[in-house]
Amino acid sequence: MDKTDKRILNLLQQDSNLSTAEIAEQVGLSTTPCWRRIQNLEKRGIIRRRVALLDRSRINLGVDVFVAIKTRHHNAAWLDEFARTVSSFSEVVEFYRMSGDIDYLMRVVVPDIPAYDRFYKRLIEKVDIQDVSSSFAMEQIKYTTALPVDYA
Repeated sequence: MDKTDKRILNLLQQDSNLSTAEIAEQVGLSTTPCWRRIQNLEKRGIIRRRVALLDRSRINLGVDVFVAIKTRHHNAAWLDEFARTVSSFSEVVEFYRMSGDIDYLMRVVVPDIPAYDRFYKRLIEKVDIQDVSSSFAMEQIKYTTALPVDYA
């Protein structure tokens, strides 16, 4: 991947609705070579998909909850069931297996604390968990979906 590909990726991360002609102009290419580069980035799986970013406040999803989970189960069967269960909850927008003191971390997006409580009750009903610790974000200081492609 060269500098031009990285510039294309940065532009698409900022606005995936840009036309190929607009992107080409900004990176100094004609339309056809720019289109080929974008197609190649998609074929290689670097561009996985293009999505719409929603304004959370306008759809009543203003609360971020970071949920740290510890478990006493460390086997493949439990992990498969846990991952399947957690992935089925639309409120969970990020989910990670961690190193260190906690085993799993998820970011849950809900309208309010009572909605989180309902989520929590559904979660513990379906999965055997040793410890759950929830932290509510007070303020979102930085949020981006754009990845730093300079490292690629």
